[in-house]
Amino acid sequence: MEKYLIINADDFGMCHSANLAVMDLLSRGFITSSTIMTPCSWAKEAANWAGENPQHAIGVHLTFTSEWGMYRWGPMSRKNTASLRDEEGFMYHGSREFEEKADLDEVESEILAQIENCKKYGLVPSHLDNHMGTLYGIETGRFELLNLIFDIAGEYGLPFRFPSKFLASQFDNDMLEIKIDKNVLGSIFDKFTKYANDKGVAMPDYLIPGEWNGPQNDSYENYRDYMHEFYKTFPDGVTETYIHPAIESDELKAITSNWKKRVWEHRLFSDPQFNRYIADCGIQLINYRDLARMRSSR
Repeated sequence: MEKYLIINADDFGMCHSANLAVMDLLSRGFITSSTIMTPCSWAKEAANWAGENPQHAIGVHLTFTSEWGMYRWGPMSRKNTASLRDEEGFMYHGSREFEEKADLDEVESEILAQIENCKKYGLVPSHLDNHMGTLYGIETGRFELLNLIFDIAGEYGLPFRFPSKFLASQFDNDMLEIKIDKNVLGSIFDKFTKYANDKGVAMPDYLIPGEWNGPQNDSYENYRDYMHEFYKTFPDGVTETYIHPAIESDELKAITSNWKKRVWEHRLFSDPQFNRYIADCGIQLINYRDLARMRSSR
């Protein structure tokens, strides 16, 4: 069996520094897909660029949290958003508070608003995913959110980022932040995979993001070495991994104290040697449009 990999750049549109990095990596063919954070200030630039460059597989990064301290955003929907806002009127800082307080009808309206606003700006979306895992329901077990997004993805005929196969390593991955009991998740996983298949929603086999809870956090060289070892671990089938690349700037530094990680990601993935290394691992890069074709041909 072959190894296929989707490298998705999340947070396209979050800020101008992110846009420059994502546009660079897509233009050079070093990543295969990206998703736009519609509520953010630079989403219009990202969607305009996507519309002008339809050869790239760019989707919508459905956003229900606003995690930074000073740089915040709110819902796109023009009405009925009270359950999606914190006491300051922005989206919640974290997924748990969103899951605990969000009204399902308001979530649906906001999903549609984010997709349609991206389309209005010029994007023809290739797929959907979600910022900080808010629509998985894994913080509190609120899985009606997952049913909802499968319904909407099916109506639009778009793939959605959700792994159709579950690995123990996914449960322990600190980027996925799964908080519910492993046995509970395992017992319902097949149910949701079947539901998505019934709705015609294409999904990758595995979702395996890189982690930052080790020496890779200490220097670019450590991060590079970690990623070389990490890419050797991908199984046969279709894996998605995601990154958050950005160009170093005062803008980025004002948004997040973790700006170096995003700069390192752009630096590594813009290195032709790393691109060749991926191929040397026997990995074929594909995008979400390729995935949709692969699943439809089954």
